[in-house]
Amino acid sequence: MPADQAELVALLNKFRGELNDKMGITLVEASPERVVGTMPVEGNRQPYGLLHGGASVVLAETVGSMAAMLTAGPGNAAVGLEINASHHHAVTSGTVTAVATRIRHGRSVATYDIRVTDEAGRPVCTCRLTCLLRSRPPAGGVDPSAAAVPGADVPAQD
Repeated sequence: MPADQAELVALLNKFRGELNDKMGITLVEASPERVVGTMPVEGNRQPYGLLHGGASVVLAETVGSMAAMLTAGPGNAAVGLEINASHHHAVTSGTVTAVATRIRHGRSVATYDIRVTDEAGRPVCTCRLTCLLRSRPPAGGVDPSAAAVPGADVPAQD
């Protein structure tokens, strides 16, 4: 893995995936115990002008899955098994922030509590995510942690 926090976050953002790019999700902190990410409300609203609840869940699953991937370790992968969400407060503009905190992990499963808040710190959504820890990435997947290993075969990302 990269030597410092800034390198790790840059690497994870580089390989964050197509949906996260489209939604404007950016990771700002990352460790196996805690991952923080942000997402703009603009571009992620439903017809009433409110942040779409599904967008909050995508942000939550992103930060939780990244934390689980870091828990799984280099050369391994994490895939979501279950997520639940409760929506608390409507947001119409600005940026929301999600913080995933590891509740528990074992050899094959990791569970995270994720809190999504608005710019004033009000709760927007709370989620719980459980991920399966796998011995290798699914077929065709990219392992961001492998990019930090010299000589690793990692597909180029634009």
